[in-house]
Amino acid sequence: MFVIPAIDIIEGKCVRLTKGDYSQKKVYSEDPLELALRFEDIGLQRLHLVDLDGAKAGQIINYRVLEKLATRTSLHIDFGGGLKSDADLKIAFESGAKQITGGTVAVKNPELFLQWLSLYGSDKIILGADARAEKIATHGWLETSSLHLFDFLDNYTQKGVTHAICTDISKDGMLEGSALDLYARIRERLPELNLIASGGVSSVSELESLEDMGCHGAIVGKAIYEGHISMDDLKQYISKQ
Repeated sequence: MFVIPAIDIIEGKCVRLTKGDYSQKKVYSEDPLELALRFEDIGLQRLHLVDLDGAKAGQIINYRVLEKLATRTSLHIDFGGGLKSDADLKIAFESGAKQITGGTVAVKNPELFLQWLSLYGSDKIILGADARAEKIATHGWLETSSLHLFDFLDNYTQKGVTHAICTDISKDGMLEGSALDLYARIRERLPELNLIASGGVSSVSELESLEDMGCHGAIVGKAIYEGHISMDDLKQYISKQ
């Protein structure tokens, strides 16, 4: 299982929100590159980079940060936030993203999302399945749709999606534990899906639980920045895999 640190960007700075609430923003670093280099130094291979300005604006904004991290580290970066058009996607890949995550576009413009899936391949396009009370949320979690999480995942796996990031918004940034039961149900229902768990991971034992249930990856954000999971913890965990 890949342990994937998250860097969320607002105005070029690394921040974290609580439950996706932009009014509950905390800046952790003025320099995302410094953080990315620290992750690389301990042996992490991947990075989840989110353009929160882009998610709110509905178009890619912080692509220069992506470009800097992609050119100055060897991290495999998946990039999301505000990708709503072919032009956005082109900028993201040209700026160094190895994968992109599409959430809102998969809800609001499924035809376009499926075009991307066909054009770039399922290894490059990750489905963003962010849910509040198992209903899909969009636009940087500012809106909640009527789509049920499991129906959403079922539909897209039948159409060729092989990777999905699932975030339980109620857990995100709370440091109270991840939605292990939810991920276990997804794994049971869709065992062929490369599931990346996100939201609320607060300990190494949770990483072990997610790995044991067969998750492809686990995204960790606030737990690192608040010291609940140290860089040494992550280094030791990786060395044992």
